[in-house]
Amino acid sequence: MALMVTLCAVWGLNQVAAKVANAGISPLLQAGLRSAGAAVLVGAWSAWRGVPLFAKDGTLAPGLLAGLMFAAEFGLIFKGLDFTTAARGVVFLYTAPFVVAIGMHVLVPAERLNRIQTGGLVAAFLGIVAAFGEALTLPADRQWIGDAMLLAAALLWGATTLVVRISPLGRAKAEKTLFYQLAVSAILLPVASVALGEQGLTDPTAMAWVSLAWQIAGVAFASYLAWFWLITRYPATRLSAFSFLTPLFGVLFGTVLLDEPFTWPLAAGLVLVGLGIRLVNTRT
Repeated sequence: MALMVTLCAVWGLNQVAAKVANAGISPLLQAGLRSAGAAVLVGAWSAWRGVPLFAKDGTLAPGLLAGLMFAAEFGLIFKGLDFTTAARGVVFLYTAPFVVAIGMHVLVPAERLNRIQTGGLVAAFLGIVAAFGEALTLPADRQWIGDAMLLAAALLWGATTLVVRISPLGRAKAEKTLFYQLAVSAILLPVASVALGEQGLTDPTAMAWVSLAWQIAGVAFASYLAWFWLITRYPATRLSAFSFLTPLFGVLFGTVLLDEPFTWPLAAGLVLVGLGIRLVNTRT
């Protein structure tokens, strides 16, 4: 639980870092560079620890599938935000834990949710809605396109977690699981950046490079490695419930670092998310 809260804080801070780096590095290219740099770090870490990344263990097919979904997820997120607001987008994106909960409920009987745990997921999602309620607006022209893309990204995020959990990847080392996703996305995301006509590097500042370095080492390498270690050892449904904290941490860091307002709806959201996590981790 302590590690998951820490990871959510890191992922929340990543939203601020990505926003800073966007000033000089196009979003999809930035995501691709992040994956490439983190893939190098994972490779070096694995070599140091003696973890074989290329041994035949039956993980190639699910690993490539997870990598494709990982790349598509980030492509949809960054492109979808061109059409819809960030507040609307985050609400749709954080429906991913429901995908995990429903999938694990169907596929793994041992991880089926009871009524109290289901109520916890609902409470946590209502917390997200409350926290971002003031920023939500009526759909504008073409806004539904962005909403649909963010919802599709949430489905991919949840599906990736399920693939890792129920396939041979669930028995593989966390380093190998992460390397598949980083390597595939490091190839596909820059290609997508060029295909979509992004400007690429547009005179990035020193702070933009620092933000990218933090995303590579702190987020895509260290935090994702810890995440994949966790989901091979603990119930995926309960872990996914903690992911509701990530956008709230994002708002908190935005308040402190970017002088964005802290409101009562956000406070209500924090209470509901805390209640939801408590209920999801209740066995009876």
